[in-house]
Formats: sequence, C-alpha cells, structure tokens
Amino acid sequence: MCGTAVIRDRGQLTIPEKIRGLLKWSSPNSVVSLCTTTRNELIIRPYNSKEKTLVDWDSIWMNIDLSRSYKGKRGNLSEFVSFDRESH
Repeated sequence: MCGTAVIRDRGQLTIPEKIRGLLKWSSPNSVVSLCTTTRNELIIRPYNSKEKTLVDWDSIWMNIDLSRSYKGKRGNLSEFVSFDRESH
C-alpha cells in the first residue's frame, strides 16, 4: 500500500487514513520508531520497548526520606533546597 502525505509547518506528518486502517498499531498518540536507511527513505515502525524495568518505589521513597532527614552543620538540607528553588 502506498500513499501521499504532506509534512506540515512544525514537522508533523499525517499517515493517510487508508494506510492507518491497515495497521493495528497506528492509533492516535501511539509511539513510533523512525529509521532512515538512505537520505531519501524513512521507515516508521511501532515502538517496542525491549526491556520493561520495574521501579523500586519503596527504595526511592526511603532514599527521599533519608535525604530530607539529613541535618548538616548549617541547618536542614530540605529547607535549603526549598529556599533555593523558590528564590529563582
């Protein structure tokens, strides 16, 4: 199947409806992988995450709590960071 599309002002490329209808993965807001083989060819494939990593949220929150509880020689680190962010 072949079709024609126009690249719009901000680089947006719309896949023609007749082609989208043939592809199961081409739903709105789907993530795709773009590859070039030559200067004149663009290949669009569905993005496939090879590794799904699980986030250890317990460890992250434990480290956040630990960093918030740190008291240095000049005061509370969390208060310093908060003050620094608000002063910009």
